[in-house]
Formats: sequence, structure tokens, C-alpha cells
Amino acid sequence: MLKEFKTFAMRGNVVDMAVGIIIGGAFGTIVKSLVDDIIMPPIGLILGGVDFSDLFITLKDGASLAGPYETLANAQAAGAVTINFGLFINATVSFLIVAFAVFMLIKAINRLQREKEAPAAAPTTKDCPHCLSAIPINASKCAFCTSAVD
Repeated sequence: MLKEFKTFAMRGNVVDMAVGIIIGGAFGTIVKSLVDDIIMPPIGLILGGVDFSDLFITLKDGASLAGPYETLANAQAAGAVTINFGLFINATVSFLIVAFAVFMLIKAINRLQREKEAPAAAPTTKDCPHCLSAIPINASKCAFCTSAVD
């Protein structure tokens, strides 16, 4: 059983997938930082100084401190029940960036694969319009039915 597992784990597909997952996790961290630290602050500034991570709706005040709460951290510290739609906006923007990056990667891979494929060879035969036999492309008469071919 151990030998079978080793054979399975060392197959190219499994190793490639593991590398992809590790790089994907690291890429996710970079994208999260890009969204939280670079993209959202200017958008929030344009929208009047809004910090998206602090956009929330309080459903129930906390037991230790009643609202209103200035930040999500204050609401969570007080034990309030909240809907954190600002964090959802951040996660949505992160997803769109990751999806676009994956789209661009797949597009580049597909282009490289198309370049590797040999172009289709030009046809060397055509069909006779009268008997439908395959004849050389430059033929002016069909060798099978002797009809004139354009």
C-alpha cells in the first residue's frame, strides 16, 4: 500500500497540482494585500473617506457595550452581531482580480499551444463536381469520369 501511495504521489499530475495550490495560496495573499492596501483606500477616499472594511450593519448590540460602533473591530469586541458587507466588497474585488489574472494566464497558455501546433497543410486534392472522386487540385479533367473541371 505504501508503494502504491508513493507511485500515486510522485505522478506528474499530483506534483503539478500541489505546486499550483501552493503558488495559488501565495498569489491569494498578494491579491488580498493589493485589494486591502492599494486599491480600496483610494476608492474609499474618492467616495468620501469610506473604509470598506468598516462598512457593516449592526443587527444586535453587544452585551458589554451598546452601539453605535465606529469600527467593525469595536463592534466585534463588544460582541455585536453584524453583517459585514464592506468585507464582502473587498472579497468580491479580490475574486475579480484573481479571476482576471487566471483568465489572462489561460489565454496566454492557449496562445502558446496554438503556436506550437503545426499549421494545417494546404489541400492537395479537390473533389470532382461530377463523380465526386478526389483529383489533384490543379487538374483540369477528372481522371475517373473525364469531365472538365474548373
